[in-house]
Amino acid sequence: MIKNDLFLRALKGETVDRPPVWMMRQAGRYLPEFMEIKAKYDFFTRCQTPELASEITVQPIRRYGMDASILFSDILVIPQAMNIDVEMKPDFGPYLPDPIRKPEDLDRVIVPDIKDTLGYVMDAITMTKEKLNDEIPLIGFAGSPWTILCYCVQGQGSKSFDMAKGFCFTQPKAAHELLQKITDTTIVYLKEKVKAGVNAVQVFDSWGGMLSPTDYQEFSFQYIQQIVDALKDEAPVIVFGKGCWFALGEMAKSGAAALGVDWTCSARNARYLTGGDITLQGNFDPSRLLSPPSEIRKMVHQMIREFGKDRYIVNLGHGILPNIPLENAGAFIEAVKEYTE
Repeated sequence: MIKNDLFLRALKGETVDRPPVWMMRQAGRYLPEFMEIKAKYDFFTRCQTPELASEITVQPIRRYGMDASILFSDILVIPQAMNIDVEMKPDFGPYLPDPIRKPEDLDRVIVPDIKDTLGYVMDAITMTKEKLNDEIPLIGFAGSPWTILCYCVQGQGSKSFDMAKGFCFTQPKAAHELLQKITDTTIVYLKEKVKAGVNAVQVFDSWGGMLSPTDYQEFSFQYIQQIVDALKDEAPVIVFGKGCWFALGEMAKSGAAALGVDWTCSARNARYLTGGDITLQGNFDPSRLLSPPSEIRKMVHQMIREFGKDRYIVNLGHGILPNIPLENAGAFIEAVKEYTE
């Protein structure tokens, strides 16, 4: 039994004294203890070494005592497992030296044996669960098929993902074949994570907002729906689409346990668009953590009042930034813990 099950209760829509809180990317680059590990090991070594991944996962919990932990990993371990090379270049980000640009390129893309290719992730889950000792839940995650396709085709990060969109619009058959392969791999991957011990899973559609509402249905959401359908009876599923406020109504009918909301969508609009009876997560602007701690506290309390304390998980509207002062991150967490109606 998980001792602090506030997060899991919020996912079920139960009445709580206060909402739970965690932060996207909480295991990482704003923490000095993380930077010490980063100085010694390259990015994918950190992901692929269970001892390191589990240590990084619990670092923010030791410091701040969030109500949920999220496994340190990366969405791009999926294409790596699918026989697509992915590098992480310092001061550049993800780089795929041999991107998918034409139908023939799909011949080398496999739906892998997850235990063979991503067994290290399951080992990291086992080690993390031991460290957490049932104090709080552990979240596993994956990128949405569309977001993974963006990197596989573009070959790197982008402000527009024009090549990825062009691939979908000029070679839709190949695009859908790639999306289905990613979806099939992701479903097995997340199911293995649940078997290994994660208590919930989150699907990150980081680049969903790049698509029009019509294209979003075709190239992103129908694949997310497959993932939700496959996982929802095994663990609660959170769907987070950055910039996807237009799809919140559709997402609310998907069977997901909760929906993430970014800072461009107000609490009122998010509740309205989702029908008011699904758990929402978000939506503090990560840059607002640069505000003075006293102001952060006020804004967090206001945010909780606007969303309501029930069916709500306090979080950022995207990942925490590397330049956030430790005191400010602490103020965000403490503001939630001290909240009373």
